[in-house]
Amino acid sequence: MNKLKSLLVAAFLLVSVASFAQTGTVKVGYTNANYIISQLPESRQIESDLKAHSSQLEKELQNKYKSYQEKVEAYKKGAGQMTDVVRADREKELTTLQASIEEFQRNADASLQKKEQEKLQPVMEKIQKAIDKVAKENGYTHIFTAEALLYGPEDGNAFTDLVLKDLGVTPAPKGSPAASAASPAATAPKPAVTAPSAVKKKK
Repeated sequence: MNKLKSLLVAAFLLVSVASFAQTGTVKVGYTNANYIISQLPESRQIESDLKAHSSQLEKELQNKYKSYQEKVEAYKKGAGQMTDVVRADREKELTTLQASIEEFQRNADASLQKKEQEKLQPVMEKIQKAIDKVAKENGYTHIFTAEALLYGPEDGNAFTDLVLKDLGVTPAPKGSPAASAASPAATAPKPAVTAPSAVKKKK
């Protein structure tokens, strides 16, 4: 689930501050959006869909890179016997192929990011509505994201359990590995589409 959690750190900024009408008494809580999403049943399907999308793009990129490498090797072997015209044509072809690979990688990254947003947006909106509802029902005036919290009351994260219950999820027992995941922690890199090594121009 670490991959999915890492996708949400930047995307879930709308939870950073949720301020409600002042009643004269300030009640502050905080929550961990990454942890909440990781507990939802749909999180598994989202991660699976993103992995499949990333794998498809990765496979195509690998095929393009393999074709490029084969042409580079063929050029190296035959360059000595090529006329200037043929050599110039092959070098132009290699340059074009390299540019094509780089463009595909940029487009693949953009495609993956778009897919992430499409999959996560409905869940993010669902959680935001639950946060708003729970905060109002329990008299909270401010809700902050736990990822940015430097100091706070020990019982402040009880708000997360209230949100999970509102979403129909039973919170993990205190002290369990799942409950510990609610604390801010380093996250793994998100799925990415990358070539096996840098593509170098051949002269």
